Amino acid sequence: MFRMTSSDARLVMFLFIMSFTVLSTQTGPDVHLKTFCSNNALNYTRNSAFENNLKIVLKRLPSITSLTGFNYTFFGEASAEVYGQALCRGDVSSSACRTCVEKASKQIFNDCISRGEAIIWYELCQVHYSFQNMTSLSVYAGKYLDRDSKEKSVSDQVHFLKFSKYLMTNLSNEAAFNPFNMFATGKINFSRSKTIFAHVQYTRDIRPHECLKCLKSAITDLEGCCSSRKGGMVLSRNCNVRFELYQFYNVSKHLSSPTSRGRKWKAGKVACVVFIPITVLAIVIGSCIVFLRHKRRKETDVERSHLALLQELANPRGVTITEEGQFVSSEDLPFMDLDTIEAATRNFSDSNKLGKGGFGAVYKGVLTDGKEIAVKRLSRNSWQGLAEFKNEIILTAKLQHRNLVKLLGCGIEGEEKLLIYEFMPNKSLDVFIFDEARREQLDWETCYSIISGIARGLLYLHEDSRLRIIHRDLKTSNVLLDHEMTARISDFGMARIFGENQNNANTRRVAGTFGYMAPEYAMEGLFSAKSDVFSFGVILLEILSGRRSSGSYLTQRGQTLLTYAWRLWNEGREMEFADPLLMGRSPEIEIVTFMHIGLLCVQEDPADRPTMSFVVSALGSEPIALPLPKKPAYSLG
Repeated sequence: MFRMTSSDARLVMFLFIMSFTVLSTQTGPDVHLKTFCSNNALNYTRNSAFENNLKIVLKRLPSITSLTGFNYTFFGEASAEVYGQALCRGDVSSSACRTCVEKASKQIFNDCISRGEAIIWYELCQVHYSFQNMTSLSVYAGKYLDRDSKEKSVSDQVHFLKFSKYLMTNLSNEAAFNPFNMFATGKINFSRSKTIFAHVQYTRDIRPHECLKCLKSAITDLEGCCSSRKGGMVLSRNCNVRFELYQFYNVSKHLSSPTSRGRKWKAGKVACVVFIPITVLAIVIGSCIVFLRHKRRKETDVERSHLALLQELANPRGVTITEEGQFVSSEDLPFMDLDTIEAATRNFSDSNKLGKGGFGAVYKGVLTDGKEIAVKRLSRNSWQGLAEFKNEIILTAKLQHRNLVKLLGCGIEGEEKLLIYEFMPNKSLDVFIFDEARREQLDWETCYSIISGIARGLLYLHEDSRLRIIHRDLKTSNVLLDHEMTARISDFGMARIFGENQNNANTRRVAGTFGYMAPEYAMEGLFSAKSDVFSFGVILLEILSGRRSSGSYLTQRGQTLLTYAWRLWNEGREMEFADPLLMGRSPEIEIVTFMHIGLLCVQEDPADRPTMSFVVSALGSEPIALPLPKKPAYSLG
């Protein structure tokens, strides 16, 4: 495969600088600025696989970019793989963004036919495609056009430059750490009759310290080319800066960033900051960059912005939106509008509230056709909940099994993030097995069906689905029961996808519920399919005993449910472990067998635990030989 040299990378990161002396204040998608078609990239032949993949990538960009303002996607395999990126200016509407990206995508395809890499800039957007992963390209190299600056004195130019540079430096710091759209606008009074307007923006595939570096370089180049009072612009792949003597950007109350409304800076404040010793400023900026780099290296889970998460959610799902920016459809999952959901839940009334978890509250709803639904409502400002929201949609919509809860749709509108599931009238398993009155309703056939259903659901996740899924938070409250008391595994917010040949993974952020977590996961962050097997074993023992795993039994020693079960097993007193309500309703041999399976699942060494395929076979009607269990792991209550 073709590899780029350092000089090639600089050419790909070509910087175009131009001043706008005749630009109208009316911005629009038809204002084309520059097209760059690389001569040093891996070019393609007409009607090739690369060209077909390029068409697909360019077709994907408009709808998704209009949703999030930025999109990075790729398509194809091996040498025919195409990477694409689109960015809209942070102040433009969804419809204007889409129109601009559509036009730019068509023009870049026609202007750079047979070229393996190209970038095009419009006033409101930019589109870039390449034969290689563009996130690895961080070279900043630029050039600029000389300007005629004779109409003002040298001292006046220097004074003007200090104001414009101060303004753009402040905007750069705001944009770099803005968790919304990585875009900022502002203005500063240069004199009583003159105001400088500016904006800065960067693409969301680079980190804050890289953004600051890019913007700083662009501002330096802008200083070299545009020291007169005419305005100017710097365009590059990763960041853009611009200043004018008129308001060229849109001010809208719908913009997410507070800086987008155009903050004002006073001239006196400028004077105080401009003349601070350069060495002190350099030390502060240098310290911040060093700190950020160190912090980034330490972080395992990189914090993502709200819009970036929505972009990831939308990217693989083919979301389309109207000109008003509303969701319309998805390949795997229908979207419901907020009005329909509010009507179904009586505007999320407390009387319809079913419960609340880390994700947010859950409400019962009834659609106009009489269908009952359960609505998960993401808590506002919930960082963990937002990540779980994305995870549940990506996973649950692709999983179809009788023993998994069915996701019917979702709603994303403004600050509302909603998941719509089929309604489970019998609530969750813990409601039955830990409530004396309800537990009386559980005969052995029902318990057997629930246990087998959970096992089959896990087997599907681990081995039979299109994706290999590790649930990571299996517990009785996450096993729902439908009207026929069929077990449905739910809550995939913590779930992880494993590769075909991947057997385990590690995380520094352990997420789960004590009492159900395997010891290697709770103590070391190691998880695998055997982690879910451990959780299943705990649930099985809880169903048999009617006791919680987090309780203490044989109180003189404070033993947990697992050590209590192990002691009775070794002493041949298995029936003392079983709930008296089950003893009279089930064959003793089946209770002993199920207790045996449960103890096999909670063994301390993950290698000793059985697979879910073995468990399903062991739970079947035909008896199979079971190995003797080893001492179980302790359980954290």
